[in-house]
Order: sequence, then structure tokens, then C-alpha cells
Amino acid sequence: MPELPEVETVRQGLAQWVVGRRITAVEVRHPRAVRRHEPGAAHFADVLSDRTVTDVRRRGKYLWLPLDSGDALIGHLGMSGQLLLQPVGAADELHLRVRFRFADDGPELRFVDQRTFGGLSVSDGGAELPAEIAHIARDPMDPEFSDAGFVAALRRRRTEVKRALLDQTLISGVGNIYADEALWRAKLHGTRPTDALTGPAALRLLGHVRDVLGEAIKQGGTSFDELYVDVNGESGYFDRSLNAYGREGEPCRRCGTPIRREAFMNRSSYSCPRCQPRPRVALRG
Repeated sequence: MPELPEVETVRQGLAQWVVGRRITAVEVRHPRAVRRHEPGAAHFADVLSDRTVTDVRRRGKYLWLPLDSGDALIGHLGMSGQLLLQPVGAADELHLRVRFRFADDGPELRFVDQRTFGGLSVSDGGAELPAEIAHIARDPMDPEFSDAGFVAALRRRRTEVKRALLDQTLISGVGNIYADEALWRAKLHGTRPTDALTGPAALRLLGHVRDVLGEAIKQGGTSFDELYVDVNGESGYFDRSLNAYGREGEPCRRCGTPIRREAFMNRSSYSCPRCQPRPRVALRG
């Protein structure tokens, strides 16, 4: 599933291509793509018609496009969603779900989603921050993110550190890939109890999270298959810089020990047995 760097890459592309443009027509080709818009597909298309996009913003893994009406178009890519800019008249993608046309007859915006786990909706009066995503925490790239607040909240939790990094109400935008990468850099095993972390250790971990995300953004995110691309259909290249995730059996770039894979929440965690030993301190009940 796309994480913060992938979604931020899409946001930057949309900001370049759709801000200031007026939507003239919306074609919903699959109702599941707008299932979160409770009034339905016809209302979704109608409320967006003749509206101008004024900005493109992001909260964690969610995008929202403020409109001149004061409403906002919310988007989540799910596992396979793509927001693509295509010339008018270009052949339709196999999994095209929603098409947006603009008054300037320039490139149209298409929402393509093979697995239809992603979706679009309109937030009534949500231009500043849609109520639907207000519960999601700020991400560490947000200028208003509180490092001290995060460290205090993290150490109050009674959970494992990787689970905490994936908790979008604590810190948003971090998923399985970048959690593993930050933990590798911090030399922490993902099962380390959060309440056993010292303040300085928690702050160092946050610094590694921020560094990993920032580096991935610069490289356009991580692409393991053709499902994640930016608005121009191009893949990201951060997968070439991964130190832990997906490298089972390959030598650790720090000590040479083969990277291990462990089951984690129906997924996998990757770490170095030597650099990231399992904690001796058990999770406190």
C-alpha cells in the first residue's frame, strides 16, 4: 500500500497540474470508486461540476483537493489506486474508475484502481481539513508536527514500537516499508516495548523516520510493481536504497549478517539479527 512518500509524490504532481483548473465534467465508471461518498455517484459528479481546484493537500496517506466552493475532494489510493494525468482522447486504462475533465481542455485527471480498495469522496465544507480525516495525526514532515508531543505519547503507549509507528492516530504516513527502514537505522527491533524506550532513543527513532521519508520523497517513493506510479505514470526508485525491507537472506549493509524476515500482523518484518536483537524486556501488561 502506498505510504507517505508515494502519496506526497502524487500530491506534488497534482499541485503542478490541477491547481487553478475548473472541472467541467466528472464521469464515474465504477460506483465502488466513490462508495465513501454516501449521496452516491450522481451527486458526486454534480457537486464537483463547475468547481475550481484551489490547492492539493495531504494528511498522512490521504489527499484532499480544496475547491472554490469550500468543499474538498478526498482521495485514498488504497493498494493499487493511481491518479494519472492523460491527454484528452488518450485510450482508457483497463481499470479506469473516475474521469475528470477541465474547462481548458488540457490533460484530464483519471482515477485508476485495479483492486478498487481506494476511493474518492467529497467533504462538505472540508476545504481547510475534511472532518473525515481530522482524526489522523500529523506526519513528521508537517511543519506543525510536535516532536516532543510524539515522544511523550509514544512512551505512554503499552505496545511494541513498530505497531506504534503504524498507528495513524499517533504518527501518520508511516507504513510497513518505512517502519522497517527506520527501525534498521535506529538499531531497534520492532517488538521493543514503547514504554521501555528512553526519551532520547525515541527522539532518535523519530529522526530516522523523518530521514527515511524525506529521502524516499526525493526519489519518488518506492515501486515494487507497476501499481504505484506518479501522476505521469513513472515509478519511484527508493527500492534501490532499502536496507531491510524485502531483503531476506541478503547481507546487512552495516554488519554483513543475513537479513531475517518475521511474521507481523499478516505481513512481514525485516531486520538484522545482529544489529537489531530481539528485546530482553517483555511488553508490560
